[in-house]
Amino acid sequence: MAIEFRLTLAGELPLDQVAELAAVEVTETQTTSGRRMLSASLNERCGYVIDFVSGEHGYYDAEDDDGSLWTWEPKSYVDVDFYMRKEVLAEKGIPNMLATAARILNGSTEDAALVFNGNHLLLTRTDGTLRKHRQSWWEHHQLDKDAISR
Repeated sequence: MAIEFRLTLAGELPLDQVAELAAVEVTETQTTSGRRMLSASLNERCGYVIDFVSGEHGYYDAEDDDGSLWTWEPKSYVDVDFYMRKEVLAEKGIPNMLATAARILNGSTEDAALVFNGNHLLLTRTDGTLRKHRQSWWEHHQLDKDAISR
């Protein structure tokens, strides 16, 4: 069973541009619904597989810090999905995923959200303001100061 983190950027961003921000070599494929998808298997080097997919009329929800439901409906979006195996999660997967997410966020200005396993909201950026959710998660991974900061 894989652990998934999804970074979503609102807007009509070209997939190639987002992949460049992630600094990964990708292979072009298609989703089951026929949409263009870029992918890279970085298990050995980074501890994850990464996919880039764009879409329109998105709907996202996740549990916020206090257990309330956070929802977001971007008109257009790019999803950056990170899939990790449990055995490399803490030492390799999460630190490398957050470094990649930071490169993407630092190279873009769009509203964004980072969600863990489709259920737990970890980060949002709205109108240029970054907010980390689930502070205990960031502290547990000793990432509260070292990871994404803007």
